[in-house]
Amino acid sequence: MKTITEERREIPVYGEYEVVVVGGGPAGIAAAVAAGRGGRSTLLVERYGFLGGAGTAAGLSTFCGLHANVHGEHRRVIRGICDDIVERLERMNALREPHLSLQKRIQAQAYDISAYKIVADQLVLDAKVKLLFHAFAVNAVKRNDHEIEALIVETKSGRKAVRGRMFIDCSGDADLAAWAGAPFEVGDGKGNMLYPSTMYRISGVDPQKAGEAWDTIPALMEEAERKGRRFPRKKPIVRPQPNPIEWRANLTQIRNPDGSAVSGIDAEELTYGEIEGRRQCWETFEFIKSVTPGFERAYIVEIAPQLGIRETRRVRGAYMLSEDDVLDCVDFPDAIGVNGWPVEAHVAGSVDFRFQRKARGFNQLPYRMIVPQEIDNLLVAGRCASMTHGGQSAARVSGPCFVMGQAAGTAADLALKTGVSPGKLDVSSLQRTLERDGAYLGRDLI
Repeated sequence: MKTITEERREIPVYGEYEVVVVGGGPAGIAAAVAAGRGGRSTLLVERYGFLGGAGTAAGLSTFCGLHANVHGEHRRVIRGICDDIVERLERMNALREPHLSLQKRIQAQAYDISAYKIVADQLVLDAKVKLLFHAFAVNAVKRNDHEIEALIVETKSGRKAVRGRMFIDCSGDADLAAWAGAPFEVGDGKGNMLYPSTMYRISGVDPQKAGEAWDTIPALMEEAERKGRRFPRKKPIVRPQPNPIEWRANLTQIRNPDGSAVSGIDAEELTYGEIEGRRQCWETFEFIKSVTPGFERAYIVEIAPQLGIRETRRVRGAYMLSEDDVLDCVDFPDAIGVNGWPVEAHVAGSVDFRFQRKARGFNQLPYRMIVPQEIDNLLVAGRCASMTHGGQSAARVSGPCFVMGQAAGTAADLALKTGVSPGKLDVSSLQRTLERDGAYLGRDLI
């Protein structure tokens, strides 16, 4: 392998903060807001020019996991900072009523992507958090074997260093944790990761003629498959947005030529995947337009700017949330919130749903899953938190990511206040603070 030696250089310090958050998805938004509201000088670093993570950059446009099916009743169980986001979207008329999803057994909720970007900006700035957009995190500098001193970012104005006392990795890929030397896993241990998708939005739909096309389109696809046509995956999701002339489409599946899932931490595979994803978008859209009533004059209004990655690295924390924890609705003494989303495993050619085995319909999320091994001044929240492959197939969605993020930001504040590492934090004080701030820990239904 040929190499080039880069000249040694001094990296200017962009700033020094008490809390540095990497990644502006739901976990990063909640983490930064919680730390900022705690009075901590906080920087939120995001590689794009907007927040929202997969919910904006990957075109997801739907909150999954805000609700749980609790003894047959659909309840919103994700609260706290999430309430602020939902209420602001409601005031902008940018939120659709919750709808039944995943075989009509659990609710999800569509929102307007542009409104979400604006709401996230306002929420973070109101918490007096400093934002740094167009900054790609690329490395970490360590103070010693167990502490991070600085995050290194590449920006349009050059490479910068950001010093911090506490760091929160909400990158989705556990980038900062990996650079710092925290142990992690990738996929199921056998080379398999959840398959990614490219999301797109369709406009120009006649909602009266389309009716309940979310049921019509899968049936039409099944009929076409019986006649020999092949689609990227089974179990498509095509649903209306807040404006009913616009629908979101989630029915692609991006695999390498050998059939494996495209990796979100491999630049060459990502490049291939982005191109293949757009090809699949056009192919599936042409089918939908040609056979679905109400879609005759429809057009693609947007293909998501980024491939929708579901799984890459997952850190090994003090506890790894498992699939059985989800399915058995397990409780934890160090609960920081709940997850009501079932296992949603994107496997080759399809999606496998495995629902909770108990009627309560949700599991608690333990604080230990956001505390990585080896690094004392780091917390990890979002889809790269400490979960097994099966556990992550459920708790990677936006609802539990809001939970983990708020807990991480609050824990960072409390750890600084008490002068201990996050791993030695008094969890009962964290739980009291979270509940004071409106979070739902599920402790009333244990």
